[in-house]
Amino acid sequence: MQEVFITAVLFTGFYFIIKMFTDYLLKRRIVKSGHIEKADILQPVQQVDDEPQTLKSLKWALVATMAGLGLIVAYVVGNIYGLEGYHLERSMISFGIELLFIGLGFLIYFFVAIKHKK
Repeated sequence: MQEVFITAVLFTGFYFIIKMFTDYLLKRRIVKSGHIEKADILQPVQQVDDEPQTLKSLKWALVATMAGLGLIVAYVVGNIYGLEGYHLERSMISFGIELLFIGLGFLIYFFVAIKHKK
């Protein structure tokens, strides 16, 4: 299995190196031919930040809190229904509960952000 992984990483690395080099050659040829505007290399990068820093902090605080709450609920449900084994069908309920609570955290943030924009 390790040999397959190493081979995949090497081929992927070679692919990206070759792609980067050929993109460089193509852009250089476009610039030399006088079509600088088509090369897209001289345009400044503009960062659009619609979300203030306080809302970003709120988002990740809500998601982390809801994730923690999801772990607690999954633990309690596991103890109540005897799901503490390592069987896949028993442990999937814990993943489902955790993802549900993380999704709820994002939904709460979404509604708070919409309310904040108004």
